[in-house]
Amino acid sequence: MRYIIDAYIWSQMAYYFLHYNTASRFFILLFQQQMAFIMTQSQFINPNEDTRIAHGSLVKLHFEVSLENGTVIDSTFSRDAPVSLTIGDESLLPGFEQVLMNLRAGDTRTAHLEPEQAFGEWNPENIQHFSRPQFALVADNPEVGMMVEFEDKGKNTLPGTISAIDDDQVEVDFNHPLAGQDVLFKVKIFKVTPPGVTGIQLM
Repeated sequence: MRYIIDAYIWSQMAYYFLHYNTASRFFILLFQQQMAFIMTQSQFINPNEDTRIAHGSLVKLHFEVSLENGTVIDSTFSRDAPVSLTIGDESLLPGFEQVLMNLRAGDTRTAHLEPEQAFGEWNPENIQHFSRPQFALVADNPEVGMMVEFEDKGKNTLPGTISAIDDDQVEVDFNHPLAGQDVLFKVKIFKVTPPGVTGIQLM
């Protein structure tokens, strides 16, 4: 926006000097140099419906993730404005990003994703057991369904869900809560900005 304002100011000054200043040739040269600088500092784009999503694209969209039974896991459709993300910035898992590829503004799509495309297969090796005294260091009153967090040796956070409790131990499932489930991914694309381009909206 600053470059648009600069261009407007310089154009008004050019008009004044061309009509009221006899030494206008010098100003014209200066004006041309300034405009050349402005155009090299910014790329003016007019987003159009033919710009398709690719790796690195900035995308404005609404999305919804739901189970096949209709249970909605996450949705932005109730928000006043769409959300923005850059393809490849890990905001979405690769399987979800693949659904967006080659779409353009105005497109809608609902895709069925199998576990390996979404949150992974359920892995029995991700079930861990802790003694009650050991688990007391994490939570005093564990309950089935409670979300807990642990740290591995590299200080990385490992979220898990308590899946069973008895007098001696607590069972924690470190699989993603949606692991092993098919999901539906619905999207509506509002705007696509190509990779490496800064869009400036002309009012």
